[in-house]
Amino acid sequence: MQKKIDNSTITIPVPNYSEIRIGTLQSIIRQSGLPRSLFEVS
Repeated sequence: MQKKIDNSTITIPVPNYSEIRIGTLQSIIRQSGLPRSLFEVS
C-alpha cells in the first residue's frame, strides 16, 4: 500500500501470511504516526 503526501510517498507492506515479524510491525507503527496502544490487543 502506498500513500502520497506532498513530495513524498509512504509505503506500508501488506504481507501474504497470517503473522508479520515484530520489526515489520514496529516499522509500520512508527511510520503511521499513531500511538502504539492502537495496535495492541487487550
